Amino acid sequence: MPTKVIMPKLGESVVEGTVMNWLKKAGDSVEEFESLLEVESAKVNTEIPSPAAGTLLKILVQAGETVDAGKILAWIGESGEQVPAESSQEPADMEMKHREQQEQESAPAQTAPQTESKPAPMDLENQIAAGRDRDLGFISPVVAKIASENQVDLTRVNGTGQGGRISKKDILSYIKNRGEVEAEQEAPAWETPGEGDLFRPTEMQFPERFATRNETSESTSGEAKKPLQMKSSTAGQLIPHTKIRRRIADHMQMSKRTSPHVTTVMEADMQNIFFHRAKNKQSFENQGVHLTFTAYFLVATARALQKYPIVNSSWTEEGILLKTAINIGMAASLGEEGLIVPVIKNADSFSLIGIARQVNSLGDRARNHSLAPDDVADGTFTITNHGTAGSLFATPIINQPQCGILGVGLIQKRAVVSADAIAIRPMVYLSFSFDHRILDGSAADGFLAEVVKNLEKWN
Repeated sequence: MPTKVIMPKLGESVVEGTVMNWLKKAGDSVEEFESLLEVESAKVNTEIPSPAAGTLLKILVQAGETVDAGKILAWIGESGEQVPAESSQEPADMEMKHREQQEQESAPAQTAPQTESKPAPMDLENQIAAGRDRDLGFISPVVAKIASENQVDLTRVNGTGQGGRISKKDILSYIKNRGEVEAEQEAPAWETPGEGDLFRPTEMQFPERFATRNETSESTSGEAKKPLQMKSSTAGQLIPHTKIRRRIADHMQMSKRTSPHVTTVMEADMQNIFFHRAKNKQSFENQGVHLTFTAYFLVATARALQKYPIVNSSWTEEGILLKTAINIGMAASLGEEGLIVPVIKNADSFSLIGIARQVNSLGDRARNHSLAPDDVADGTFTITNHGTAGSLFATPIINQPQCGILGVGLIQKRAVVSADAIAIRPMVYLSFSFDHRILDGSAADGFLAEVVKNLEKWN
């Protein structure tokens, strides 16, 4: 009997996806777990594996179509086998619910989140276990066993399975190329390796460079990407919009129309942060964690959101919706490809080392284009990195439907007055753009002042 290929639920809050392209065509032979098609959801592309070996009998949903989770996308079976009638999607929906129920029953009961969500590499043998991990998703018994036997920190392994899941193939490939992989795993996409610079600078883009740029909608499976085709014009060259650029443009334009934006700016003395980072950087490295300045800004912001819950909210016509979870997104530039915002869920539940682990993991996955839809969903507040090219402060646009966005400028040593004396201190400007329907100046300034205090009083 033919096997259904159904649109999976790519995340807890992701209920639909867009078929970007089919990696196989009708009549092709496919192996079980071989990549079959590419689906886009929440600006993240995910390769969907084949549920069975056989022949791709029929494709029901074409590239470019957006469908709900549970929709039958295609059929796989023996060559020449008849495809069942397509009159109802209920079997696919029921099958999907059954799979989810089985997965939930087989996974161990989850407890309250811990401040450190991942073990240090030296203790992996005792701590890696099969089941659901808060940050890595489902870990199979085979993957857990291989990780323990080979002392592999799974936060450093890029998952290529459904929803970013780490497969046996992924971990074996990592072990085989461990030296090269670890050498390439530098700071996250929004960090610079230099002391005092918060974010990785991006190169200035010039029109002639776009003649050989790659389309982001191409498959990331390793195939050569096609160069972007230019359209001549008497006024110059037209650079066609990519899908991600259109989504960014629509979202930003909608946000400016939706919220009355106001921006307030303060500066923070980062001297205590510098001292703390210098003192603890090596001990974090010994535990497999790269301690970045971003981690400090995230912790300071999460604490401020706890004190000012009104900032962690959204406007609705019925009232102001206060969010129970503090999920902080980090706007990360992907260069020519655009912008993406990975989200740290329940950021207030992590210690500094826990946040740093999250930053490292999301940074690696953003850089390698292996984020899952859940990684960019359900943000309640955003931090953006406008200091990439030396910008001191800016007026960022709110990431709807959130209440505000914190902009972090370049960390720069400046002469300041401290205790009636001139001193050289590492300073940073923080700009907070907020929805004036929700916040007035007093509350917004109170929140930003709390972020500044958390940074300056760090111990």
